[in-house]
Amino acid sequence: MPDVRFDKYYRYEDLTPILHGYAEEFPQLVRIESIGKSYEQRDIWLLTVTNFATGLDVEKPALWIDGNIHATELAPSSVCLYFLQTLVTAYGTHPEITRCLDTRTFYICPRVNPDGAELALADKPKFIRSATRPYPHDEEPNDGLVMSDIDGDGRILLMRIPDANGAWKVCPSEPRLLVRREPTEIGGQYYRLLPEGLIENYDGVQIQIQPTKEGLDLNRNFPSLWRQEFEQPGAGSYPTSETEVRSLVDFITTHLNITGAIAFHTYSGVLIRPYTHLSDDEFPVNDLRTYQRIGEKGTELTQYPAISAFHEFRYDPKDVITGTFDDWAYEYQGLFAWTVEVWSPQRQAGIADYKYIDWRREHPLEDDLKLLRWNDEKLSGKGYIDWYPFDHPQLGKIELGGWDTMYAWTNPPPEFLEKEIALFPEWLVWHLLISPRLEIYEASVQNLGNDTYRVRLVIHNTGWLPTYITQKALDKKLVRGCICEIELPDGAILVTGKRREELGQLEGRAYKPSVPSRPQRDPTSDRAKVEWLVRATQGSTVKLLARHERAGVVRTELLLVISQSNS
Repeated sequence: MPDVRFDKYYRYEDLTPILHGYAEEFPQLVRIESIGKSYEQRDIWLLTVTNFATGLDVEKPALWIDGNIHATELAPSSVCLYFLQTLVTAYGTHPEITRCLDTRTFYICPRVNPDGAELALADKPKFIRSATRPYPHDEEPNDGLVMSDIDGDGRILLMRIPDANGAWKVCPSEPRLLVRREPTEIGGQYYRLLPEGLIENYDGVQIQIQPTKEGLDLNRNFPSLWRQEFEQPGAGSYPTSETEVRSLVDFITTHLNITGAIAFHTYSGVLIRPYTHLSDDEFPVNDLRTYQRIGEKGTELTQYPAISAFHEFRYDPKDVITGTFDDWAYEYQGLFAWTVEVWSPQRQAGIADYKYIDWRREHPLEDDLKLLRWNDEKLSGKGYIDWYPFDHPQLGKIELGGWDTMYAWTNPPPEFLEKEIALFPEWLVWHLLISPRLEIYEASVQNLGNDTYRVRLVIHNTGWLPTYITQKALDKKLVRGCICEIELPDGAILVTGKRREELGQLEGRAYKPSVPSRPQRDPTSDRAKVEWLVRATQGSTVKLLARHERAGVVRTELLLVISQSNS
């Protein structure tokens, strides 16, 4: 078993051998490959997890899972790692996981953006949004405050600078906290708050925040309503211009067996579904209902609320985000796709029913006091750093302190990590088990005399979802129907029928009536039948195959004798 712990965050040079270790120890369940190179030429590792003894991964319905597309959002890599560990250790003893890996496939990409993660995990960290390619310009910025660890303690905190025109003051009831100065207030001790860092070309008066040279946001680079930089900052030069995004898009679009997709991010403790740019009114009814059903199960198993990005997770009430992974996966691939924001410090502190984005703009002092108590009682004071003096080379005597956002907000503190990431495996397995699955309902031979045989193949979808997955996929004709093929023995003649028949889509149980009623509409739309007349020598064998891009592949052989049936 790979030597892996779930109370720490792994750098690339440590993560890589761990991932390869799973493939080496569990070759019957795990294979590893590089699906591309990052900007700095690191491999983007992809693990395929299935029981290879029961069939090829591409011949089974699959679920895509990824993490760490944003540089500082490290916990998602741990989610993927923990899920991988759960699958390989529970296979053979856990019935649902065993059934899942015998009949289906997981594609797991733990670290989409290895370059950005390396900066975040460095001994002297640098925080950027996403990838490290210079964007939108190549030259180094040369004015303004550069966020950095100026005292070398491995953290980037806040600088508290005495300023008569500052917007902040010490909280009367809790001196460690700062609260906003009242609109008409004068005569007190006030402070200006800035990120920890140094100021390039400082004139002693003006302080601007220097834009980062690495201005990309990989989750704005997907080909779903992609917009240029002036409309959507960080979107890249063109859709999939970034090698990390292009690697994902290439893999997913060439693996048509993928039926759903989940991208792990941090933070807020929510399961987010599309759209980012459209109201729920724009959804096909069945797709919205199915999203809601999957979300309800997710909430039941993880305790994370399931929400709409457009209605409940908008950074700007008058603007929308486009070019995101989950919008692309749903709108262009016809998959049920989610963005999962791991970890909620507010919920850990007992703050419930808060608005995930609005809270960042405005919230009561009591919430800050709850968070500080949580820091004192549960984090042993390591999350919120008491203000301490620092002699800044440009600003003089200031103080450093405040929240260590990297390991209290953006990611769970290491000692909280395993408990948080353990919330997800059951939902991920369930999410894949609802996929369509092609099975043989009947395969039979009837001897009609004169070396002529009627060969019948009936297939059905035993999964919950229909073979096309979403109404969006059906409307856009993104998915081929079921295809049945017959392979004849040497010398045989196909009297009627075609060697390859396309039978259309098969429904699942997802859109059946929820309450038995009269008249009941429950037709056998989950089944399809094809028949052939074959003239061949008695005792020879025909081979039958049925396949669907998303529901899998099944095969059988029939002996041409007086009567045979496989059903």
